[in-house]
Amino acid sequence: MSAQATLVFLTVLGARFVVPLFIPRFPLPAIVLALVIDGMDQTIFQWFGFDPPGYQGYDKAMDMFYLSVAYLSVLRNWTSHPAYQVARFLFFYRLVGVVLFELFDNRILLLIFPNTFEYFFIAYEIVRLRWNPMTVSFRRWVITAGCIWVFVKLPQEWWIHVAQLDFTDTVAAHPVLIPILAALAIGATLWIWLWLWPRLPEPAWKLRVAAEPLPAEMDTAADRDRWVAQHWQIWSSATLEKVVLIGLLSVIYGEVLPGVQSSELELFVGIAAFVVVNVAISLGVARRAGSAESAAAAFGLRAVVNAGLVVGASWVLNQVGGDLNLGVALFFAVLLSLLITLDDRFRPVSQVRFEALRPVPAGP
Repeated sequence: MSAQATLVFLTVLGARFVVPLFIPRFPLPAIVLALVIDGMDQTIFQWFGFDPPGYQGYDKAMDMFYLSVAYLSVLRNWTSHPAYQVARFLFFYRLVGVVLFELFDNRILLLIFPNTFEYFFIAYEIVRLRWNPMTVSFRRWVITAGCIWVFVKLPQEWWIHVAQLDFTDTVAAHPVLIPILAALAIGATLWIWLWLWPRLPEPAWKLRVAAEPLPAEMDTAADRDRWVAQHWQIWSSATLEKVVLIGLLSVIYGEVLPGVQSSELELFVGIAAFVVVNVAISLGVARRAGSAESAAAAFGLRAVVNAGLVVGASWVLNQVGGDLNLGVALFFAVLLSLLITLDDRFRPVSQVRFEALRPVPAGP
């Protein structure tokens, strides 16, 4: 690639990495911006007249990265336990579907396992702008997810992944779609304005764009570490969830990123061990007196440690005739270090909000 193409590629990839990091603090604007960048990246590349080799793999990896950050933001921010339960199911359901798609390369799987989580997340945050999500029943959250699933995501997943149609080309070939789409947009606007809006309850507060404040028990890093030291265990259901989350993400990354030579099972088992080691590190740090490092420092330290583990594993494999793509492995290490760090800091918030009344041991 030319210097200009390289700069554009790194700018787009950097934006896709950095923008999701704002989701925990500014959920709605950040995820919408991440969604827009995801939809425009190929168009941006076309404007500059090039198609980065191997970008499709990184594109899928970054898609799952920002959705994972959104799910971890649910742990930090959401106050409605019913909505949290629905979001957790939708996220892991899609995650399993993407893994199956990468393993079997059957696009119908993306239709069976649609990405309903993303729009459900947006729906929750729209509600939270003016209303208290805790007043919405589990039944209504399920209905909301069902409507998004059937009327939004199924048509979208069919259009993109099964029919593989391009919107611009389709409209150019069938101009009659323009007035039809305009009529649908006007009809939806009128329905919201004339039917839905008058039936909404009184707003609970002024516009809230920033995330909810943390519980008092999680007010500072030192408070969080004290709580973690008292309640977390290495072997727990929460550790199992983290292993599943990071392990399945790693299988997806292993399928889409170039140079990964391990089998899916080997990769999952290796990452499971990697996660458990990180759980032990997190618990050890939390039990250290006076531990209160910033999120950036915690991520930096974890990334250095995990990069060292990767380099050491590469050296060992080379001694026994194995091979490890060090560049891809380091990409793995940095991305997973960040997700593990966010999980460590956000999961206790969810546990305090939803599980404080029952003393069930939980892991990072």
